Amino acid sequence: MNLSDSPCLFLCPLIESYCVMTVLTNNHEENYHLFFEDAVNTGCVWGLQHEDGSWALSASEKHPETNVMPFWSQPEFAQCHAADDWADHEVVAISLEEFMDDWLTGMHTDVVLVGINWDADLEGEEYEPLDVLSVFESDYLS
Repeated sequence: MNLSDSPCLFLCPLIESYCVMTVLTNNHEENYHLFFEDAVNTGCVWGLQHEDGSWALSASEKHPETNVMPFWSQPEFAQCHAADDWADHEVVAISLEEFMDDWLTGMHTDVVLVGINWDADLEGEEYEPLDVLSVFESDYLS
């Protein structure tokens, strides 16, 4: 799905790309909270998908032989990373309901961690998917 085809786009207004990384900073805790706030407000999260259907993955820095799948709370944040190794990926919206009901539990089963709102240098924390689900349910949707 292209950004222009996204069902969530009307809730996620585009901003100029030069402004994007002024919002995502090297303060990972702020980026983390922004992810949840934006996701709840817009009803979606954003990932990078290859034309073959696979999703962008990165090796975990903390857990050997474990992958991390990054997600962003705004399409512009994800678009900044559709370059280099992920140049052949496009930004795709995932509804928050699908993310919570299917993705996070599936990632837990597959032993894939969640990267949340990684900054321009692909730096950020790695989270267990069920912990992310718990935060949504207890802190943002209760």
